[in-house]
Amino acid sequence: MGRSKTLDCRGLACPQPVLATKEALSEPGVEHLVTIVDNAAARENVTRFAQNAGWEVEAKDENGVYYLTLRKPGTVPADRPRSARPAAGQGEGRRPVYLVTSNVLGQGSQDLGQVLMKSAFVSLNSIDTVPDALIFLNSGVYLCVEGSPVLEQVRALEVKGTAILVCGTCLDYYGVKDRLAAGRITNMLEVQETLVKASPPITLA
Repeated sequence: MGRSKTLDCRGLACPQPVLATKEALSEPGVEHLVTIVDNAAARENVTRFAQNAGWEVEAKDENGVYYLTLRKPGTVPADRPRSARPAAGQGEGRRPVYLVTSNVLGQGSQDLGQVLMKSAFVSLNSIDTVPDALIFLNSGVYLCVEGSPVLEQVRALEVKGTAILVCGTCLDYYGVKDRLAAGRITNMLEVQETLVKASPPITLA
């Protein structure tokens, strides 16, 4: 019979809860794991990581503390819905990955930088090759929140199948997580895994 394990990841910053969970799941004989976290971003990141790895996840909220129960692959019911799209960078060849680290494009005039960034996203929607993923870090996260000048273009790319990955730590830093209007929150582990699979990533900054 497989082993059970509990991880208390309360107070750990991103991506430590995901890394701890990944390490625990790789231990021989572990079939049941409970990861405890104390913020919604960690809950989402651990849940997404485990599900992408094929584990069943059940979440329980007790006054802002989340108990995530992970069960060994193979216990997931056959009729459980699966994601229609593979994880970014997997199984879809070598489509480009874009790393967006600023809400303006280029150095110099801020106004010109905003115009250039909007032009870049309009152009991305007009080319034949749909990006595999767009990763938004630092002030780039402003492009995915309410009021973004390129929000329409970002959403259009998402509809076409581009994974829109938005740094949760960055959203917290700028205090705009509650304004996220496109894409989903990600963590540095997923960012690194996505960038490693790119060939190479294209940076917009």
